[in-house]
Amino acid sequence: MLITDIKRVIEQVSRDKGINAEVLYSALEEAIQSAARKKLGSKADIETGYNQETGEIEAFLFKEVAEDITDPELQVTLEEGRELDPECEIGDSLGTKLDTSSFGRIAAQSAKQVIIQKMKEAERSAIYTNFIEREGEIINGIVQRIDRGDIIVNLGHTEAVLPSRDQAPRETYRRGDRIRALIVKVREDSRGPQIILSRTHPDFVVNLFKTEVPEISEGIVKIMGAAREAGSRAKIAVVSNDTDIDPVGACVGMKGSRVQNVVQELKGEKIDIIPWHLDVAKYVCNSLAPAEISRVIIDEENQTMEVIVPDEYLSIAIGKKGQNVRLASKLTGWHLDVKSEASYSKALKEGYDSLMEIPGVSIGIADVLYEKGFISVEELSLADVEDLVQIRGIGEKKAEQLIENAKKTITGSFDNDEETGLSKPQNEIKDENIQEQEEPVDDIVQTDKDNDDSSD
Repeated sequence: MLITDIKRVIEQVSRDKGINAEVLYSALEEAIQSAARKKLGSKADIETGYNQETGEIEAFLFKEVAEDITDPELQVTLEEGRELDPECEIGDSLGTKLDTSSFGRIAAQSAKQVIIQKMKEAERSAIYTNFIEREGEIINGIVQRIDRGDIIVNLGHTEAVLPSRDQAPRETYRRGDRIRALIVKVREDSRGPQIILSRTHPDFVVNLFKTEVPEISEGIVKIMGAAREAGSRAKIAVVSNDTDIDPVGACVGMKGSRVQNVVQELKGEKIDIIPWHLDVAKYVCNSLAPAEISRVIIDEENQTMEVIVPDEYLSIAIGKKGQNVRLASKLTGWHLDVKSEASYSKALKEGYDSLMEIPGVSIGIADVLYEKGFISVEELSLADVEDLVQIRGIGEKKAEQLIENAKKTITGSFDNDEETGLSKPQNEIKDENIQEQEEPVDDIVQTDKDNDDSSD
């Protein structure tokens, strides 16, 4: 083959397959070496290399100059060696250039197989290297075929798969359709790199907004979170680094043009764009929009929030089949329990009444416990003594007895004549038929403290 022919073929293959030219030259060298071994034997000491001056792959057979010949394939006599190099000595290694055209059909076939194999390996490596760096990006392709529900997408140099589980509901594609999807995973396989796509991943929405909103790609507006129920609804939280730029307005665009482009790509999926806030309670309230929030009760230890809304906003906050609160929970990372004001007030009253059912608990003690967050008999039964002794008027022994009585109230294990262990408050009337008279809380608590001290 001519010099220009080898260079032209290698450059062409390098461009078409995305393979480094050096890898192709190396494959040719190994192929020529394999062909030479087929002709001269596996023991032969053969070296190959690409000569840039002549533009050909050269092969050399090396033999050692020996005094006594034990292996003719690897050794030559001193006389034979000096025919090649008059200055050679015993122990030198002499190389002779081989005529690659004389290797024969079998050797050429072997060389061809080596080249094909090396090119396949190089192509797979190039594809993997190219796409592994693009995980998390959106890519365009053409639907090539549908295999048992999975869509095989032609990306040009290779194929990718869009599994059925990563296809949005009600989306249908036919062969030849153009398709956009997110590269979620690139993994190596014996058959070549496997590129997995998705149209349901939350990051698909995030990347669509990056392409539509210049402020996001420039870093002025940042998407802090996204949650989706593909094909139905999505929520994204945005924040601006520039006080002069409204992050929600930037994402919506003039007359809603930017968000509509994203909605169109998602085949009509509704998108809620909400402002992110450092205050998690405010963030949760934003995420439940358009519902109005009356109050939020936070349990940081269990990462849960009790969200109270006006009765008329309950259905809006929860959403159809619970979708709105479910997406808000995914977006914020908090478990949300949405209640109406009516049910919350009812629960509070029932909790307060349950405290009053505990033997030895007066109105004064119930009020103090309630103010300190022990709003029901269940809450009190789970309390620690250390928590209760922080309350003015409750000592350690009384705290222990309060907790014990709360547990017994829940289980109903009190005997009719069982001693509660608590001193009866002065405001508690012995005659159960006479209505109890209310006294100031401080006086009641002080009385309890005196009783507790006397019991100690």
